[in-house]
Parts: sequence; structure tokens; C-alpha cells
Amino acid sequence: MIHLISCGYNFIHWDGITIDRPVGAGNYAFVFLKSNSEVILDGKQYVAEKNSYILFRPTTPQLYRELDKPFINDWFHCDGNDIQDFLMQLDFPLDTPVKAADPLLITRCIMELHSINRLGGPLRDKIIDSDIRTLFMKLRNLLDRPTLPDKTSRYFSQFTELRNELYSSPQTNRSVENLASYMNLSKSYFQHIYKELFGCSVVIDIINSRLEYAKYLLVNSSLSVAAISKMCGYENDTHFMRQFKKFVGLTPSQFKSGR
Repeated sequence: MIHLISCGYNFIHWDGITIDRPVGAGNYAFVFLKSNSEVILDGKQYVAEKNSYILFRPTTPQLYRELDKPFINDWFHCDGNDIQDFLMQLDFPLDTPVKAADPLLITRCIMELHSINRLGGPLRDKIIDSDIRTLFMKLRNLLDRPTLPDKTSRYFSQFTELRNELYSSPQTNRSVENLASYMNLSKSYFQHIYKELFGCSVVIDIINSRLEYAKYLLVNSSLSVAAISKMCGYENDTHFMRQFKKFVGLTPSQFKSGR
């Protein structure tokens, strides 16, 4: 089990701060740097950009300090009998600064760790163990994403929430113009950011969200094609059937019958 030793989020050091651990922290130390920082690891100097994180091994000599004031960071310390094997299985990066693809993910997780640890309860330790493992797995998963420019990556969390909403409510009629306005962006820039983040257009995602829901209803309900068409946000079933055949390769009736 992974045990939480201590944690903190959004610590603000107005005059800056230097953390110096010549023989390491004695446990795994996760630091999320919200300011541009200088990091020295095993005598090597790094410039860690804002929204970078580092997971230090217990015995790694470490020193980090601000390049910009104020110095702001989130952090937690943890240990456990199987944490080393777990991190090795993930091939998680250790003792090196990594630019976060989704900065809000880290802050939300550390805030939750702090809250769960403070509230206690009989399942606290198991929840904390699960949350820390989940954070490490999510961060490792995001490493396989291509590095995005800062102008694009700062929209990642906001656009991800929008994309999740598209798939959770496919019956809602949405236009690209309305979505762009909701995000306070021009239509062209909104489409550019969406495509750069997810590798497809928002129109394709809207269609996919409707067709995925339609496939579920065709298999798991006795509703008519016309009723399913309406539930998936189509104004008429003819358009629905044409789009279904184009993207799925079968008519709704063929899909339902398994042919």
C-alpha cells in the first residue's frame, strides 16, 4: 500500500524559497511547480517551466528554487513497500522535470488527497492509496500524448470537459458557433484548438457521440429507428439513417439484427 506522509497545495512563497535536500527526502517526493524554477538533480541543472512536475526518489540529492516570484507549488510525500515496483511497471519518469499536459488534474488530485487525509475515516488509507496510484497512472498515460504548444495545452482541461459533455448528452443539438462562443473563442480558433488537442474535428466528435448512443439503443432497446433518431438529436430519421450507413457501414436495421 502507498502511504501519504504529507501534502500541500497552492503554497505561495512570495519572496521565493530554496528547498535543499543533499541526501534526498527519505521518501518519494512529488512536486508540482507552478512557477518557472531552477532544479539541480545529482549536480545537473535544469530549468523547469511553469506547470512541470518531478517525482524524486527517496535518496536523490535535490535542490530547487524559484526563477520567478512568487514561488508556487503543490506537493506530497509518500512511501510504501510496493511503490518502487509499481513505478517501474509504469515506467514512470523519476528525478526529471516533466511538463504537465493537464495541470488542473494534478492540483485537483492533491487537493483531494489533502481533504481525504484531513477527514480521516476507516477507509482513508485505502482511498489515498488508490488516488495516488490513479494519479501516477494518469500522468504516465498522458506522457504518450505529443507535446503541445503552451497556447494549446492551456486549453486541455477545459476542452476535455467540453468533449466529455458532448459524449454524455449526444441528444443535445449544438452548433460549432455556439460551442466556440461558450468557450469565448472565435469559430476558426476553436476548431483549430479542438483538432490539435484531439486529432479530429468537433463535428466528427458530435457525429460519433450520436452514433455511439444510437448503437447502444439499437442493441439494448426495442425502440423504433425513428424514436432512436430523435433521441440522438436528429431532426429526421432519413438523415440519421444516411449518416449511420456512411459512418458505420450498415443501416440501423442491419446493425440491430447483427448483419
